[in-house]
Amino acid sequence: MGAAKSIDKEINNYLEHLSTHQKEVVLSVVKTFAGEEDDWWEKVETAAQESIERGLKEEKEGNTTPHDVVMKKYEQRLSK
Repeated sequence: MGAAKSIDKEINNYLEHLSTHQKEVVLSVVKTFAGEEDDWWEKVETAAQESIERGLKEEKEGNTTPHDVVMKKYEQRLSK
């Protein structure tokens, strides 16, 4: 038996013992290695998509605060 067939057999033996969710995760990993990418955006909850889109829009419009400014603000609050 060739090395590839031996590996295939071993993988199949493990797959028999996995739950459906675990098999979906394995499939996702295999697709990633094979160069096929799932559209992960469609798997993100609607509320999270809306929040991300809102943040990107705010950033595009310049309605953001630089990280160092935010950190200084909270350092002052936490040091009191």
